[in-house]
Amino acid sequence: MYNVLLVDDERIILEGISSIVDWEGAGTKLAGTARNGVEALAAIERDRPDIVITDIRMPGMDGLQLVEKVTENEEDSPAFIILSGFGDFEYARKAMRFGVKHYLVKPCNEETIAQSLKDIVRELDKRRNREQFMSGMETELNKVIPHAKAQFLKELVTNKTYGRRDWDEYARLFGLTLGNEPVRLLLMQVEGDVEYEHLFALLNIAQDLLTEDAPLLGATIGKQVLLLVPSLGDMERLQANIAEIARTFKGFYKREVTSALSDPGDITGARRMYRDTLACLAHRFYVGEGTLIMKQDLAVNAEQPAQETFLYDEERLCLLVKSGRWSETEDELVALFDSLAQQRMDTTMTKSYLIPVYVAVARQGDPNRMKDWLTSLGKLEGMDTLHAVREFMYAAAKEACSFNFERYQHKHSDMIRRMLEVIDTNLANTQLSLHWVASEVLYMNADYLGKLFKKEIGDKFSSYVMKRRMEQAIAQIEEAEDVRVFELAERLGFGDNPQYFSQVFKKYTGVSPSEYKRSPL
Repeated sequence: MYNVLLVDDERIILEGISSIVDWEGAGTKLAGTARNGVEALAAIERDRPDIVITDIRMPGMDGLQLVEKVTENEEDSPAFIILSGFGDFEYARKAMRFGVKHYLVKPCNEETIAQSLKDIVRELDKRRNREQFMSGMETELNKVIPHAKAQFLKELVTNKTYGRRDWDEYARLFGLTLGNEPVRLLLMQVEGDVEYEHLFALLNIAQDLLTEDAPLLGATIGKQVLLLVPSLGDMERLQANIAEIARTFKGFYKREVTSALSDPGDITGARRMYRDTLACLAHRFYVGEGTLIMKQDLAVNAEQPAQETFLYDEERLCLLVKSGRWSETEDELVALFDSLAQQRMDTTMTKSYLIPVYVAVARQGDPNRMKDWLTSLGKLEGMDTLHAVREFMYAAAKEACSFNFERYQHKHSDMIRRMLEVIDTNLANTQLSLHWVASEVLYMNADYLGKLFKKEIGDKFSSYVMKRRMEQAIAQIEEAEDVRVFELAERLGFGDNPQYFSQVFKKYTGVSPSEYKRSPL
């Protein structure tokens, strides 16, 4: 239903038309009436009727003045039907000039008015349908434009046939104002398992935070987000904004974002800039995740002298792992990875050198875990950064070291226990010494046994033996006060040298054996 305002200064005509016209049958509703042009203008501004039926002759402001006033100030003015008691062509001509298509000469009956209303309703329906269609088209176009922009950016960085003219045409289409100003490409990659939600969120976060360097275009390409940004702003601010994007994203999704920023250049060089950002992201294998990488970072590495081969003998590393000495093993791994980081070889080449090292380390570990170790080898091949590979190798080497340390610790404990037994059963043996135990009893290297003994017992072999002999001497004196010094010397390995025994005893206790026997217990 369309709302109608009826305007006439004659009350009888106003009430008559109001009552006799089939408003609903014409697809309308009488929404209000006015007695003159001034009242009608106020009602139009207040109620916004769709159709106005007005008399042409009224005091204060006549019908034509009302039409002129409304159509002059209103872009979307109501449709008018003019009622006049005059058949003067000048009135009709003037009304038509204001866009009035329906000019009815009094007297006119209700059917004539209803027919005019129906004609206007059809026109309004057409206009409404057209507006709805255009609004729908605009809505759909607004939905499509972001996709079209994203697709254009993808084409721009992958299709070498795009030139300045192509860019200018698309810039006009998408309402972009750039001119000949330089631009940069920002390529961002979410680390770990990536879903489309992550890329969509990262793109929106970047577009929100890059307010002063508002992206001209943005798109997702594979598992990465690509933005075309102007390059006339503050570089430090841009870098700070990129860091803030990564922090914000990590706060929501607990994932690192690695970014690559191209050098500035003309828009026609977008394809080259895109290749540069891809090269920068590949470089993250060495610099790690969650960083901003620029072309100048790659240039530093280009100055390093290239080597055709990387030589590393893993024998020393394997010996350290096998001995269970983790601290020295870690130092060796640090040196290995520092050397690889300086080489900056192709990622695949770097991994090819590390795989045999990993296998060599695995062979030094628990044989029962060998299958698991080799199965885990596939993880190394899929790692994206040297840091991740290093942590993987560290964990493997540390596990192997721990296995060997525990094994040797148990073996060493058994050996020390055997040495202690040999000492206690041979205290009377004048030949009891580290070299004698090593060569005659355990058949091992004396220096190795001495170091092992001191490490576990905390005392030198000879000192421990002398201490045990003095403890036995004290125990025997306390058991039998009449025991003689020369007897003690013979029983405790001093042979026929009781004087030396007495000297050692006094040094250990502070008194001679004779004095000790006389002292109260």
